[in-house]
Amino acid sequence: MRVLGQIVRHLLLALGGVYMLAPIILMLASAFTPTADILAGRYLAHPTLENFQAVAQQVPLGTYYLNSLIVCLATFALQLLVCVPAAFAMARLRYRGRNITVWLLGLLILIPFQVLAIPIYLIFRQVGLINTLPALILPFVGSAFAIFLLRQFFLALPGSMFDAATLDGAGTLATLIQIVIPASRPALLSLGVFTITSAWNAYFWPSFVLSDSSSATIPFGVVQFINSDAVTAYGPQMAMATLSVLPLLIAFLFAQRQFIRGLALAGQAG
Repeated sequence: MRVLGQIVRHLLLALGGVYMLAPIILMLASAFTPTADILAGRYLAHPTLENFQAVAQQVPLGTYYLNSLIVCLATFALQLLVCVPAAFAMARLRYRGRNITVWLLGLLILIPFQVLAIPIYLIFRQVGLINTLPALILPFVGSAFAIFLLRQFFLALPGSMFDAATLDGAGTLATLIQIVIPASRPALLSLGVFTITSAWNAYFWPSFVLSDSSSATIPFGVVQFINSDAVTAYGPQMAMATLSVLPLLIAFLFAQRQFIRGLALAGQAG
């Protein structure tokens, strides 16, 4: 019975893997197939690179990639600057109202970003940030999830580490920079995985604050391309989709262990 259970478990996992990978495989096959063959169901009958050539001619891919890279790296860097001190304070410092701030942090995590989108948009319009890269970055700098994730990790650090720092005469800032941050590399890398993945794939907020391609990121560019004259050009559409997810797929291949660790840390934070 135990062997049978293992067979059934592995079979279910295999079916789940096929179910999850099927859309990606179909996308890749369609990207190298002429639109006429896609409509006829003859995938890869006549492999071609014309779909990618069509995308390169119609879409400013360099601009999209550069904007996405700037948004991802800037968002993560500013999150480290803001969220690491905030999480350290909530985890290790003693101050009046500490429990209230933790409860408020949990409440912020429960509030969907869509609820705050219109007020933030109105503020950005007043200060002239619409259709700029800062508009894609600033709303996600003070991430409640990032603070909570890091706080949970800081709480798990051994107290003896902080006692030794106090005995050595290290102040709060020195303790944070010299001890906490080096010891928190797994949590910071995991936060980077979630932040960069989320920023790269974001479309809802860019659709609010962007109106042209000058500051467009990859998802916004994909939707613009699909809504252009290429509505029925399924081959170029799949080529564009492939180019949009290719960097993340490559990054996942090199950082899958860290990504899995990030999922584990997120589960602990929850």
